[in-house]
Order: sequence, then C-alpha cells, then structure tokens
Amino acid sequence: MFVIIGLVVVFGSVIGGYVMHHGQIAVLFQINEFIIIGGAGLGTLIIANPPAVLKACVAQTLGLLKPNPYGASAYAELLQVLYEVFQKARKDGLVGLEAHIEAPESSDIFQKYPSFTNNHHAVSLLCDTLKVLLTGTVEDHNLAEILDVDLEKHHHEGMLAPHAITTVGDAMPGFGIVAAVLGVIITMGSIGGAASEIGEKVAAALVGTFVGILLAYGVFGPVAKAMENRLHAEHDYMLCIRTALLSFARGDAPMTAVEFSRRNIEPHERPSFTELEELTRKKAA
Repeated sequence: MFVIIGLVVVFGSVIGGYVMHHGQIAVLFQINEFIIIGGAGLGTLIIANPPAVLKACVAQTLGLLKPNPYGASAYAELLQVLYEVFQKARKDGLVGLEAHIEAPESSDIFQKYPSFTNNHHAVSLLCDTLKVLLTGTVEDHNLAEILDVDLEKHHHEGMLAPHAITTVGDAMPGFGIVAAVLGVIITMGSIGGAASEIGEKVAAALVGTFVGILLAYGVFGPVAKAMENRLHAEHDYMLCIRTALLSFARGDAPMTAVEFSRRNIEPHERPSFTELEELTRKKAA
C-alpha cells in the first residue's frame, strides 16, 4: 500500500509541477521513447539474470502490494509456537516431536499458527534443526554454523532480485540518453523544415532523458530498496528462530529460550515480557 502511495506522490508531484508551469501533458506521451527505454531495460534484465531470479523479481515486487507479514502479530505467534514446541520436547523428549517435525503440514501444533505454517522456510528451519538435534550428534558451535549457513544462503538468494532491479534502475538514465540521441538524429534529418516541427521533435527526444531519470530515481531505486527492507524483515524473523534453537539446544528452559528469541525482535515490534508471559500462559492453559 505504501509503495502505491509513494508512487502516486512521486508522479503527482512531478507531473503536477510540470502542469503548473503550463506544460502540455500530451507532449510527455511519446510511445516510441517508452518502447526504447522499457524494452532496453527488460532486455538487460533478461540477459543478466536466470529465470528463477526473473520470477523472484515479479513475486517480490507484487509482494510489496501486501502488508509486511513480519509485524507484531507474526512475532507473537512465532513466540507461541516456539514455546509450545520446546515445552512438548521438554515434557515428552525430542522423540515426542518426531511426528510433528517429520510432517509439519499435519501437525496439530503447527496448524494452530497459520502465519508461521505458511512460511515454508521458517518451518523448514525449525523442523530440520530439531531433526539434527534428534540425532544427538551435533555440538553447539556446529549447530550455530549450520544455522548461519542456512540463513546466509537464503538471504543471499532473496537479495538477487532487488540487486537485479537496482542494476536496471542504474541503467535507466543511460537508456534515456540513448532514446534522446535517437530523437536528435531524427531531428537533424528535419533541419530546414518548419521551426515548430523541429521544436516538437526536440521536445520528444528530451522526453526520453526525462523518463529514464524519473524511472531510475523515482521507481526502480525505491522499489528495490523496499524489496531489500522486506527481505531484512524476513531475515530478522529467521534470526529469532535461530536464537531460540541455540538456547534450547544448550539446555535452557522453554521460557528462557523464548525470552532469548523475544530480545532479538526489533523494539517497535517486540512484545513486552508481561505480554510474553500472557501468551505462554494462554498456551499452558
């Protein structure tokens, strides 16, 4: 939603200011310039990235139209599911979790927490790590390394899409110049004609530069940054799971492990200790 609002403000301010200076809106609609710039940008995106990254670019861009899924309610649900899983393991042993971690999609524990269950990477991170703990053959420092490698690779893969969008955005001013130069070439062929006709062709050529710069700094750059921010929010969410797992693996009580996870949440999203007690008490009841 904020992405749409921001784009409306950007284009509204630019076009509004242009109209206030008695500019003609119709002059800005140069379809040929749009084809040159848009086609060149799309072509470079296809050349530089494999299909998986192109698909991720579309998915992450469309994802910006939805609210951030890693808000206070998602963290509250995460703390609840971590507490219930650790409490189950403390009560029945890790063997008691085997059925839940082998088939999380049918687990009566996980099904109570839809925002967590729908996050496939979060479920995999928790369940796969508990499977490793179930084998009983991993040291604490090795477990930390496994978790770090997993999170690093997942974050690196996610960042490929915003980096690709940033690269295209950086090229937009150059493509705008290319479109403008082509317009000037056409204009030079009309020298000797009516001055009004030459003026129209020069104006059309300059639209290419305008569009390229506006797209670079008003669209592609901010969108790529918004995608990065969303990925950082996801990474912080995963770090909460990592912190709780490491605490649980070294023998801390479920409440202590969840408290470590809570301290890893950004302050503006973090529930208070009292709220955490209420959440866990509700689950215990």
